[in-house]
Amino acid sequence: MVKLLQEIEQCRKEMIELGVAHGLTSDIVVQSSKKLDHLLVTYQRQHFGSRTKA
Repeated sequence: MVKLLQEIEQCRKEMIELGVAHGLTSDIVVQSSKKLDHLLVTYQRQHFGSRTKA
C-alpha cells in the first residue's frame, strides 16, 4: 500500500509539472491524468474494497 501511495504522489507531481510546461489540455498531461486516475481507483479498491451504492 505504501508503494502505491508513493506512485500516486509521484504521478501527481509529474502531472503538475507537465501541466505547467505543456498546458493542461496537452496530450501528455491528459495521459498522465489517466494514469493518475487508474492509480487512484486501484488505491480506492484496495483501501475501501469494492463497496457499491445500492
